[in-house]
Amino acid sequence: MEQPSPAAPGAKSGAVRALEVWLFRARWLMAPFYVGLVLALIALLYVFATDIWHELAHLSEITEAHAVALALSLIDLSLAGNLVVIVIFSGYETFVSKMDVGSEEERPDWMGRVDYSGMKMKLMASIVAISAVALLRAFMRMSEDQLVPNVELAWLVGVHVTFVVSALLLAVMDYVVSKTTKH
Repeated sequence: MEQPSPAAPGAKSGAVRALEVWLFRARWLMAPFYVGLVLALIALLYVFATDIWHELAHLSEITEAHAVALALSLIDLSLAGNLVVIVIFSGYETFVSKMDVGSEEERPDWMGRVDYSGMKMKLMASIVAISAVALLRAFMRMSEDQLVPNVELAWLVGVHVTFVVSALLLAVMDYVVSKTTKH
């Protein structure tokens, strides 16, 4: 009586192969998240435009401190928008599918080259910048002799320091991982 020959090394059963195909295709479930982020980007653009519109109506009365505060507010919205774009592009290309749109000249330099680690660092840099702008805005209010409660200032400083330390620790971890031997 002949014994069945063992399966070739690396061969998978039909059930395992079907499961892997199903799991691989499930990555497309992330696509609606990126569409939702595009809607969030539209909301940021709306807030940006309405802020400018309201301030332009009072342009003749604007003070230097108020102009700086407006610029900081618009920078804050711009940084948040950049953060959303980074997540949309990098996340989609990392977890869903490569984008085949636009010419090479139109594509941002980092697009297609930012891995998960790079995306984390870009996100943390944006978050640190956003918290720095919020802190700077509070200091600007103080320079206009507006009362900024000590508790609010302490929270802003604490959150900013936490983000800075977190970003530094992530950078150190990425550096250590890059120097370890891959298995």
